[in-house]
Amino acid sequence: MTSCWMGVACAQHARAGRDGGFAQLGHGKQSAVRGLKKGDWIVYYSPREKIDGGAPVRAFTTIGQITSDRPYQTDQSMGFHPHRVDVEYLFATELAPIQPLLEQLELTRGRKANWGIVMRGAKRELSEADFRRIAVAMGVDW
Repeated sequence: MTSCWMGVACAQHARAGRDGGFAQLGHGKQSAVRGLKKGDWIVYYSPREKIDGGAPVRAFTTIGQITSDRPYQTDQSMGFHPHRVDVEYLFATELAPIQPLLEQLELTRGRKANWGIVMRGAKRELSEADFRRIAVAMGVDW
């Protein structure tokens, strides 16, 4: 069964994953990528441009389908060995700001001032309907 996931990362890291063809969640923790399976879909929500701040983004930034049979560990740099899955990202997409989607998504509908709480954490499973709404907002012909 195919699942749909939302990862949360700064836009800079989401683009680096897209450009490298991988997804890495929760600062590379194995527990964060556990459960992601080949054929699942993932979209990244980016609250800010950079991990240490930067400009607010508050948009869905990258989207793709997981192609790894299972998560794997890699040597990134200076003793950092994050866990990842391979992803075939869709490159012809647009940023999809969260604000116009807040009352459309099951995830955030009715949350008004505290919608940001559900956007925290390394990953969250999304309903297929929410994933479809986000994909369409990103210009994906779903």
